[in-house]
Amino acid sequence: MEGSEEKSGRRGPSVTGVITSFNEEHNIADCIESLEWCDEIILVDSFSTDRTPEIAQSYEKVRFFQRPYFGAGAQKNWALQHVRHDWVILLDSDERCTPELREEVVALLTAGPEHDAYTMNRDVFLLGKRIRFSGWQHDRVARLFRRGTAYYENRRVHSLLHTSGEAPILDHPIEHHMVDRSFDEYAFRLAKYGYWGAAQCWRDGVRSSALEVFLRPAWRFFRTYILQLGILDGARGLVFCLLQSYSTYMKFAILWGWQANDERGIPPKLPEFDDENSTWEGLSELVGEDEERG
Repeated sequence: MEGSEEKSGRRGPSVTGVITSFNEEHNIADCIESLEWCDEIILVDSFSTDRTPEIAQSYEKVRFFQRPYFGAGAQKNWALQHVRHDWVILLDSDERCTPELREEVVALLTAGPEHDAYTMNRDVFLLGKRIRFSGWQHDRVARLFRRGTAYYENRRVHSLLHTSGEAPILDHPIEHHMVDRSFDEYAFRLAKYGYWGAAQCWRDGVRSSALEVFLRPAWRFFRTYILQLGILDGARGLVFCLLQSYSTYMKFAILWGWQANDERGIPPKLPEFDDENSTWEGLSELVGEDEERG
């Protein structure tokens, strides 16, 4: 499709913004407004119980969907099935496309992109202040791509985007407001990530020992706080690195507990995974093409 200069005030390929959300009433408006330069915005919500749906549907450009949550990769791949335009820029609801990034993307698309996908750095914020170290100084994600050339892998948590070729890094970053107001909610969310990570390990045949339950969290704290200079982020760095270590502890402790129960004949209660072929069809085709080229 050709771009709609009449709607977006720019030339070049049309762009769909994609957002996924769950209970983000304090973030969702800023996220949507940072993508209002796009030709359409698809928002896939996981049945939020706060005002997120109401706020999202108040924006004219938003095409609003609700779907059970099977992991970030499944949500985003499902959203990609509904994209109408040539290019996609994808954000989580606690992220923002800055004005500088918007202008860079518009200029890139107007000039004619040489690649099918592009990567952005992310500036991470904790309680209103940017985290400059703590393992996040080189946080990069591929989030701009041509429709049909990139798909997420089938993982419950920390799913990576597979692209059809190189994805050069753009000059301007995404803002990631990882913890804005709800610090307590973030702590609970990390425990949930630990549970999902344990479930992914169990599904993949990975197992844990009691020694790993101790060593892996300790190593993660040492790596992020000392080796990756979290100490330079002050009090936020200390709390942040401890929280990441806690999430690692939960992952391997839960996994160890499942193993202990499995020996007693008690199977683990895993979260539901999305095993619908249609969700992963694009990924399968992309991986197949990569293998043929290899």
